[in-house]
Amino acid sequence: MSTLENRPHTALLVIDVQNGVVAGATRRDEVVANIAVLVDRARRESVPVVWVQHSDNGLARGSDDWRIVPELERADTEPLVEKSYADSFEATDLETVLSGLGVGRLVVTGAQTDVCIRSTLHGALVRGYDATLVSDAHTTEDLTAWGAPPPEQVIAHTNLYWAHHSAPGRTAGTVATADVTFAEAS
Repeated sequence: MSTLENRPHTALLVIDVQNGVVAGATRRDEVVANIAVLVDRARRESVPVVWVQHSDNGLARGSDDWRIVPELERADTEPLVEKSYADSFEATDLETVLSGLGVGRLVVTGAQTDVCIRSTLHGALVRGYDATLVSDAHTTEDLTAWGAPPPEQVIAHTNLYWAHHSAPGRTAGTVATADVTFAEAS
């Protein structure tokens, strides 16, 4: 269990699934469909869905590229955290939102694997959260022109190392969409 006291609940974190972020992403449609399945499941099970939306000089707030993809729709009652750094906790109210919901465990989905997903996973773990990455519900674009491995390798490597990640008193790991459980650990 997480090291956060009195925080027994789980939340689904949907990071940066925005038009401009996932437009050229690997397996975009499959990943978005898996996230939609998880959002529906979380809602049915009364698990909080927390949306994270990035903006910066290349992704202007309010632009079409900034908007959440049309296949996903945030309910008005679901928290929206706006960010401008890779780690969804950095200079945002994410911690306040999660604390208010009693959340100590995160189920993480979204984009981009090699930037915001990795940063947020590590940010969560060092802040005391348990953090589970949904192995088939995150993606990235092709950055091989800048020396990165092909996107499928980036995704596979992130799944590999997060599956074996740990920290004192906290859990990490990966799970496929079909195997996600939001039930509280006992």
